Amino acid sequence: FRIGDYEVIGTLGKGGMGVVYLARQKTANRTVALKVIRPEHLAGMTPEQRERALTRFRTEAQAAAKLDHDNMVTLYDVGESNGQQFLSMRYVEGKSLADVLRFGPIDNRAAATYIDQVSRAVEDAHQQGILHRDLKPQNILIDSKTDRALVTDFGLAKLAEQEDSLTRDGDVMGTPQYMSPEQARDSASVTLQSDVYALGATLYHMLTGRPVFQAATVWETLRQVMDRQPVAPRQLNPAIDLDLDTICLKCLEKDPARRYDTAGALADELQRYLAGVPIHARPI
Repeated sequence: FRIGDYEVIGTLGKGGMGVVYLARQKTANRTVALKVIRPEHLAGMTPEQRERALTRFRTEAQAAAKLDHDNMVTLYDVGESNGQQFLSMRYVEGKSLADVLRFGPIDNRAAATYIDQVSRAVEDAHQQGILHRDLKPQNILIDSKTDRALVTDFGLAKLAEQEDSLTRDGDVMGTPQYMSPEQARDSASVTLQSDVYALGATLYHMLTGRPVFQAATVWETLRQVMDRQPVAPRQLNPAIDLDLDTICLKCLEKDPARRYDTAGALADELQRYLAGVPIHARPI
């Protein structure tokens, strides 16, 4: 079937609110990943909720269109066809990091390299006033041709400079296992350091093969995120280097002020680790 200028070839995946199709753009003659809002996601909503969802979708487009980084999935086009909102992105051949982690943890250097790349992309977004707010293995693609990590899905992106009327006080948005304590309490209070926490939570999963916190219910997971200290990665996997363990736990500090100030500072620290020079957060 067709959506506007796009011939849909197959389904790549489904998220909370969107379906991603593999499609061919006729006029540009290129293969793309086409994300559309699932009609059933909107069907049960009140008009106000529907408007919020569509505004959020447009915010995603507005955010992603501002970004251009080697470790980010490029956005090509935003549009609407027969009342269906869509955006088209570069199609990346490869797997999501979540698919890679199904086979267990990955080694120290590969994990550090991927998170270094992702952190640089996130820093670039932060420089332009955009928070991701939902960094997790499902939103990181590993390009099979270049073995590069690419950030995708700014579906919960918050244009940090504009007053965010979408996120009301007390709303919880994002994915509990990778969410910072302050985001678990209230998504309106998210900062740059909240994305740093999510980068650390993703690194933790890469190194240990499991999320930092994972309980039977969403609310129990959120409670652990807010109240419980993480088990040190090295306790779960002794093959993890001490410096990487230290970097990871610094990202996961409950108090945002004790984490790395920026995603760029985290990337620089990972570069020190990869280069074999002392890291700044050495344990005393």
